[in-house]
Amino acid sequence: MRILTRYVLLDLVQVFLVTLIGMTTLVFVALVGKEAIDRGMGLGPIVRLAPYILPQAMQFAVPGALLLATTNVFGRLSAFNELVAVKSMGISPWAIAWPTIVFAGAVSLAAVALNDIAVSWGRLGVERVFLDSLEEVIYGKLRVDRAYTDRKLSITVQRVEGKKLIRPDVSLQDSGDGQAWNVTADWAEIGSQPGSRQMVIRFFNAMVDGPTRVAYPETFELAVDLGALFGADKSNRRISTYALAEIGPAIYKTEADIEQINNDMSARAAYAMLTGEFEQVSKASWDARNQDLAAARFDLNRLHVEPYRRWAGGFSCLAFAMVGVPVAMIMRKSDFLASFFVCFAPILIVYYPLLMVSVDQAKGGKFPPQAVWAGNLVLLACGALLMRSVIYDRDRMISAMGSALISWVPRLAKN
Repeated sequence: MRILTRYVLLDLVQVFLVTLIGMTTLVFVALVGKEAIDRGMGLGPIVRLAPYILPQAMQFAVPGALLLATTNVFGRLSAFNELVAVKSMGISPWAIAWPTIVFAGAVSLAAVALNDIAVSWGRLGVERVFLDSLEEVIYGKLRVDRAYTDRKLSITVQRVEGKKLIRPDVSLQDSGDGQAWNVTADWAEIGSQPGSRQMVIRFFNAMVDGPTRVAYPETFELAVDLGALFGADKSNRRISTYALAEIGPAIYKTEADIEQINNDMSARAAYAMLTGEFEQVSKASWDARNQDLAAARFDLNRLHVEPYRRWAGGFSCLAFAMVGVPVAMIMRKSDFLASFFVCFAPILIVYYPLLMVSVDQAKGGKFPPQAVWAGNLVLLACGALLMRSVIYDRDRMISAMGSALISWVPRLAKN
């Protein structure tokens, strides 16, 4: 029995690794192409992006690769009647299935760590490479299109001569007060230092049009904070890019911020009642504080949800395998793609919508954070029921029911 179990597990691992390499390569190329097109990056920045995009590609590839490997191995076992031979010896199908489930659990733990690396180190690394390469990206776009626009920064030129931008027109939306600045000049140069997250545009014979209109006949330097401009600084960092180790301190800080806002509102209300200065609690002033309080509470909900979402995403591997093993045994098809799509269609229709709804509602505070596990629990329950049917030899009945349902679909469509 150990020989058969070891054979199945080794076959599964081999198919999983080959499939993982293939799927990771496809997803990696797609993600790299998307970054190159969306951000206008050249070959140099794309090469520097590769280490940071690889974990993100594997994040998407691992669950699908495990499901494909599971349906492949157990589909062939059933199609070649090896499962029937095992049953004829009085051995339960669970005896050859449980090592796969254990392996899927181990892969799930690794997937949790991989997800954490992909969303924190990977995404932040992509942003860092983009900011460090922004000067190169802008010059490349201006040479080809004579225009560059991204978020709050817009640059148009008449032409580019080496490093000189001839007749530049630069518009910058200030992140502080929302005031738009427009600078025109005879020519300009862009300079930046990798890692500084600051870009300096030097204008010669410039006209600055902002809160006031000022002419600079010689040199005018415009320093652009790239972190604030592209939302990559710590104050604007998205919660989805936090590492699991950072979420605990962030929850503590957000709770302290909420308490501070509540205390401030209480103090202002008490002061207004004592002094009669009711402008302190005017609707405009109070609405602004309520918005700050609502934003802080929403961030707190997201911080509470994020660890559960990461663990649920990682353990989708176990849930997929739990469904894939019995379905492949029941279908008895050596064509593993048929079993794969029979498993993946319900996952696509049920699991992912359920995951998105539960995450969205949990972030809004309507569901508890544990609700994001709903999709995993549904798949695990279905997989357990299907596995039980295989163990007790009810697979023929289930296949017959499936065939009957399929045969009734055209009739129902006609009616």
